[in-house]
Amino acid sequence: MRTMTAMKDYDNFFIPATDLKKAKKFYHDVLELSVKFDFSEKGMIAFQVGNQEPAIIVKDTGKFPAALHAIWFVVDDVERAYQELRGKGVVFLSEPFQIQTGWAVELEDPFGNRLGLTDYSNSPEKNVTVNETGGI
Repeated sequence: MRTMTAMKDYDNFFIPATDLKKAKKFYHDVLELSVKFDFSEKGMIAFQVGNQEPAIIVKDTGKFPAALHAIWFVVDDVERAYQELRGKGVVFLSEPFQIQTGWAVELEDPFGNRLGLTDYSNSPEKNVTVNETGGI
């Protein structure tokens, strides 16, 4: 049986950029990725990769000065995963925090790579539970 920490899926891939307009031109015009959402005024643009749900989200370092490359994963329950991983010695960058779709928290692996955990507790249609055999 898998634990609450089990990573169910990729959520999103975050990339910092110093110039959001230039990033949009590159990802949309050069790489021909569709814009999933454009919250430029909030400092973020997301690009769709094919028919995949996870997106590449470019974050403006002017609005998010601490932005780093990050991979986020979906878990069933962020708070339970947070407690479980803390019990295994993982140091988190913050307490879990609320986002539009549910809860999230970030950590760094032993090599400084940023990872995030998120649940879709505010979006039940996206919150797929892992069953006892590890399948979705």
